[in-house]
Amino acid sequence: MGHTLIDDVSERIDIVEDGTLSRVLHRDDKVRLVAFGFDTGQELSEHTASVPALIQVLSGRVEMSVGDDRFELAPSGWLRMDAHLPHSVLALEPTVLLLTMLPD
Repeated sequence: MGHTLIDDVSERIDIVEDGTLSRVLHRDDKVRLVAFGFDTGQELSEHTASVPALIQVLSGRVEMSVGDDRFELAPSGWLRMDAHLPHSVLALEPTVLLLTMLPD
């Protein structure tokens, strides 16, 4: 069985001034990992995902809106969301987060 190693996700994604970047780190039939780099004030407007997902903040802070709930996530914080749940992300400071998408 093979393996994939990324020893520091933060080194795989940049935070650009006034921007948001994303990079697929791994994709197979079991999981998809995407790193995001957000500058302060950058956001992903409300959307849904077709599969369940985990969001983990690696550095920085974000405000999340999930359904009718709003809260902040900071380093070490994570969130699991069901498929088709409306959500949005707003970076409160330069932020790196990891999105793990899980097939149904």
